[in-house]
Amino acid sequence: MSELQRLREAFRTALDLPADAPVDDLRYQDNEKWDSLAHMSLVATIEDEFSVMIDTDDVINMSSFQEAISILGKYGINFNE
Repeated sequence: MSELQRLREAFRTALDLPADAPVDDLRYQDNEKWDSLAHMSLVATIEDEFSVMIDTDDVINMSSFQEAISILGKYGINFNE
């Protein structure tokens, strides 16, 4: 499974979305399931999936799926398919 697929699955799991739900264009609070509590669950799921510890500024700035890709890039996660 690619890194991008792993991130998609992390979003679907943490936000309790269907297995086929598109997530690439998700933005914080644009989806009713992505509230502040779900955000913390999402961060924890991503940290577990990629074995990283995301710092507070990055947690706050993770406002979309695309931003998550950018932030994880800083932690050495490569999303080129």
